[in-house]
Amino acid sequence: MRTHRDRIRHAVGFEVIALILSIPIMSFFFGFELKDISVIAIAGSIIATLWNYGFNIVFDKGMLRFRHSTFKTPWIRVLHVVLFEGGLLVLYLPMVAWYLNISLWHAFVMDASLVGFYLFYTFSYNWAYDKLFPITHFGHTTDKTVPAQT
Repeated sequence: MRTHRDRIRHAVGFEVIALILSIPIMSFFFGFELKDISVIAIAGSIIATLWNYGFNIVFDKGMLRFRHSTFKTPWIRVLHVVLFEGGLLVLYLPMVAWYLNISLWHAFVMDASLVGFYLFYTFSYNWAYDKLFPITHFGHTTDKTVPAQT
């Protein structure tokens, strides 16, 4: 399993890169002021960071319990992304609707349109992170394509 420090590095890196990419994209495509999108994006980032930290601990513990490993196959990565993003949607949606003064349905449509970006981004970020910072157990990595670090 990852250390506390590693999980913080993972979550902060994920959110910083996501903000840099998502704020201008959201403002452009949804027609809201950059200031308003920045507020909901930063609030969403805080929510997502806390969700990311807690969700990944639970997910990894579940993998250890049921698979006896934290190695993620491509299909497990897909499951990870879908569960992560689904939970985040439930947490984030009411805040977006309230702040932008739009209906929950409009907020859902707006957020759902971003899911494609975030599904791809989450999958790519986590895969790249695991390649850059593989988990080692007794001299062996959980990623079979990365040599063990000694």
